[in-house]
Amino acid sequence: MAHMTSSNVTDSIDSTTSTSKAGVVARYAPAVARFLLGAMFFVFGLSGFFNFIPPPSEPPPQGAMDFGMAMLNTGYFMQLVKGTEVLCGLLLLSNRFVPLSLVVLTPVVLNIVAFHAFLAPSGLGMAIAILALTLYLAWVNRRAYAPLLRARTV
Repeated sequence: MAHMTSSNVTDSIDSTTSTSKAGVVARYAPAVARFLLGAMFFVFGLSGFFNFIPPPSEPPPQGAMDFGMAMLNTGYFMQLVKGTEVLCGLLLLSNRFVPLSLVVLTPVVLNIVAFHAFLAPSGLGMAIAILALTLYLAWVNRRAYAPLLRARTV
């Protein structure tokens, strides 16, 4: 029988504790990321229809204002984008069709990042957070995308 010293016992407990903490993070991180991304898209999408989030106190830069007005003036595009955000947000929140929701949301996320990078830099931090959550969830669900990334299907 091996002789256990107090340092061996402590090392064993520390490695078990750190492993279990890492396991808990690995287990819950995808659900937390999915919930955060789903809640953001659901809430901001609904606000596009019901305007319950107040507009910023100072007007956006002219380019951002022109872009938003162009989307509104089409008569359909803003509703299409906001409806997509609501639907995909609900799908993410309900853990249904997550890989499909991420594929549908990717152009919206890229546009959010480009909009804030080039037209309204004050929101770039939130845009990068949305991009990071999307990329993380895409990585977690990477096996679902394997068939889409084949050069030839037959």
